[in-house]
Amino acid sequence: MSGFFPRFDPKPMGRTLESKKQIVEEIKGLLSEAEMALVLDYQGLSIKEMSDLRSRLEASSGICKVTKNTLMLKAINGNANWSGLESLLTGTNAFVLVKGDVGSALKAIQAFQKETKKSETKGGLFEGKLLTQEEIKAIAALPSKEALMAQIAGALNAITTKIAVGINEVPSGIARSLNQHAESSES
Repeated sequence: MSGFFPRFDPKPMGRTLESKKQIVEEIKGLLSEAEMALVLDYQGLSIKEMSDLRSRLEASSGICKVTKNTLMLKAINGNANWSGLESLLTGTNAFVLVKGDVGSALKAIQAFQKETKKSETKGGLFEGKLLTQEEIKAIAALPSKEALMAQIAGALNAITTKIAVGINEVPSGIARSLNQHAESSES
């Protein structure tokens, strides 16, 4: 009978205390670099869909982390910047942490949610402030960092062109005035 049953493996099936501590430390490290955190309800998403979301977020310096609410709670415990997330830690959550272009990450999430129709944003935290759904949508509607930089560069270019034209116009205006004065003196 001993050959019929598989060998007993003494390793525990769940996470060990040590692995939980590692996860908490990893989350703390990610939070220390993040500018924004969003909480998504990922219930009903397949592994393929989660992989799709993660790849979309990579392009905008965002990561999607699925972890237990209790581990996230331990990671934000004592950190005033992220303590506002506590009210969102119910149900099945995926945590999107963004550093860099926040608007692009939000647009990627919204496009993903529109296509899959399965995920819902519960809320978010930006610079220590809990965001409403409307505020999250407003941030996503802002132009990207690159678009803003292009607009600023265009505005600066227009200003320098106008200054250059104005500076060139001063001597031309003086020359015309002198020419008119000389012509009127000759007559």
